[in-house]
Amino acid sequence: MHDHAPAAGGIRSAGHRRLLTISLCLTATIMVVQVVGAVLTGSLALLADAAHMFTDASALVIALIAAAVAARPADDRRTFGYQRAEVFGALINAVILIALAGWVGVEAVLRLINPGETEVAGGLMLVVAVVGLVANGISMWLLSRAQRTSINVRGAYLEVMGDLIGSATVIIAAIVIVTTGWMPADAIASMLIAVMIIPRAISLLREVFSVLAESAPKGTAVSEIRQHLLGYDGVVGVHDVHVWQLTRGAPVFTAHVRVAPELFEGGRSAKLLSDMQSCLAEHFDVEHSTFQIEPAEQSDCEPHHA
Repeated sequence: MHDHAPAAGGIRSAGHRRLLTISLCLTATIMVVQVVGAVLTGSLALLADAAHMFTDASALVIALIAAAVAARPADDRRTFGYQRAEVFGALINAVILIALAGWVGVEAVLRLINPGETEVAGGLMLVVAVVGLVANGISMWLLSRAQRTSINVRGAYLEVMGDLIGSATVIIAAIVIVTTGWMPADAIASMLIAVMIIPRAISLLREVFSVLAESAPKGTAVSEIRQHLLGYDGVVGVHDVHVWQLTRGAPVFTAHVRVAPELFEGGRSAKLLSDMQSCLAEHFDVEHSTFQIEPAEQSDCEPHHA
């Protein structure tokens, strides 16, 4: 269902580039606040979260560039357009996340091994972390709807989610420092931030590789689609079925359909084609489908790959 009423969607219904731009502004602002806060408080956790914010700001810039490129129309050389740019943007985001996690983890371990006379100003650390938590919550809310249909926005959404969890972790560490004076809580919080980054980076990488490998989209039952098509009168076989996606939310379907001779003789093949395309669009959310309709006698001599 598509509802274009402003009251129903509000700002979250804005275009992907506008949402990413707003999130970038929020992220960049909080990053500066956290860097200043880390310098003033001596908190490694805040510095790690600021580095995470810096990475996310870079990732959002990449996402914006990818979204702009993806919007370019198709041409004779790139017949599907530039939608795959979103996938490459998400791949870069995932790699950055993994590199960041490694850096934060190493720094946290070094501080635990050699704590020295590190003093962290827990009170100011707590204030900065709360500001970051609120800003990240707003960014997540803004991107929550668009991330369901764009792998590029989803990459940005997951990074903001990591920032929010990271801010919550810093808040807990700050409370521990303020109430008990136990300074290692700061380094432990940094390690936790690094550990939390890895699973979402791997999840994003898995989705990117699934798209690049042209695997069937998650939740798409190819056998169910085939059986659905075989239910049409005159269809005697379906083979060479291929389902993949250009990017998240953009599945593509192709198939060879064997039909009884009387469909050609009666001039009903055009209606069959229209019905099958409508079926995929309405029941399986596949807007781009291509069918090769062929006489049953012709297909009997051809190899059936799927």
